[in-house]
Amino acid sequence: MRAKSAASALRLPRAWKAQIRSAVLHVLSLAHAAIAEARGRVGETGTAARLRIENDRLRQEIALLREEIRIKDARMSQLAPQRRPHYPATERMAILELRAARGWSLAQTARAFLVTSLTIATWMRRLDDEGPHGLVILREPVNKFPDFVGYLVRRLKTLCPSLGKAKIADTLARAGLHVATTTVGRMLKEQHLPKLSPRADVAETSAKPRRIVTAKRPNHVWHVDLTTVPIGSGFWTSWLPFALPQHWPFCWWLAVVVDHYSRRAMGVSTFTAQPKSADVCAFLGRTIGDVGSAPKYVICDKGPQFWCAGFKRWCKHRGIKPRFGAVGKHRSIA
Repeated sequence: MRAKSAASALRLPRAWKAQIRSAVLHVLSLAHAAIAEARGRVGETGTAARLRIENDRLRQEIALLREEIRIKDARMSQLAPQRRPHYPATERMAILELRAARGWSLAQTARAFLVTSLTIATWMRRLDDEGPHGLVILREPVNKFPDFVGYLVRRLKTLCPSLGKAKIADTLARAGLHVATTTVGRMLKEQHLPKLSPRADVAETSAKPRRIVTAKRPNHVWHVDLTTVPIGSGFWTSWLPFALPQHWPFCWWLAVVVDHYSRRAMGVSTFTAQPKSADVCAFLGRTIGDVGSAPKYVICDKGPQFWCAGFKRWCKHRGIKPRFGAVGKHRSIA
């Protein structure tokens, strides 16, 4: 009775039934404006409130994207499977990448993209077909190994946005691809950098001041770097959890110091695990003692052993100026 009396007390406009669809759109627009107004006041609240509002915004975005996908799928499902447009070769590869990232089965993948399980199985079976007319093709040409690694890094970041640079490097290491964290960061930045014309590139390079260290005599500029030397069959095994860690008895860590002027190897040392900054400083100290002279400059990368306060403090105590090289630059690193 209360519900009936409340409904009868509600005043409705004339001919309201003729404007139902317009009213729905107006209500949703008002809701969007109200939510935007509430989120605009986030700066006046604390951190916890901002996090709650951001979480609410992401939930709403997920709900809207799901509704958008449902609408598109409803349109495509009206067609018979034989009359639906085919996916391009590059999109087939993207579907298989998404399947691997989500851990879907053939049936789940087929249901999500409105194809049959046999179609997905055929794509998997012909995954490594050669030639430009292959059934599955990568979006980017990866004829060189660095291009292949860069493609993997970018796709990992796209399909798993929560992965950071260090985690992506660890994941690739478990797959047998050993890439430094700084290299992963550089590869992620490459996809956002616009390609410059040759003239603009030359003009930009000439405008920057040259800060290249030139070796004028022996023991003036030293290069130091670390690498791994696999033992037996190397790092490569199957996938998780059988990937081998980067330490003894699967590999040696090798440190080498090279004189830039004479190209002579000044010192070599091995470690059973990835050396720390103190180990590298001790190795350089032994090398300086054996040679009887310290360099003016030491050029290295930005690994954790070098890019730290301990290594810089050691260099300052010895009167050495550390220089950190840039990948791909002439006379930058060893």
